Amino acid sequence: MIHRDTILVEHIITEKATEATSHANQYTFKVGRDANREAVKHAIESQFGVEVAAVRIVNVKPKYKQNRMRRGKVTRRAAYKKAIVRLKEGSTIEMA
Repeated sequence: MIHRDTILVEHIITEKATEATSHANQYTFKVGRDANREAVKHAIESQFGVEVAAVRIVNVKPKYKQNRMRRGKVTRRAAYKKAIVRLKEGSTIEMA
């Protein structure tokens, strides 16, 4: 069973996500590894009091980076799951 508090991890603020928020009424969140579309939809609706039109989920693969300070050692960024939530017309989420 998925616990409601572990579904939404954080709000993603990037240039692309901000553009989608202002033009397409879409919000991007980092979600838990075991979250699915229905769980994300119910978590957004209950936490922010808005109506969700659609949810898309993307598994973001880890990135491998060379650490120049440690003479070429390769480090790995963690993989995570990202949810792109489109709200119905007239609904907005106020992010502080």
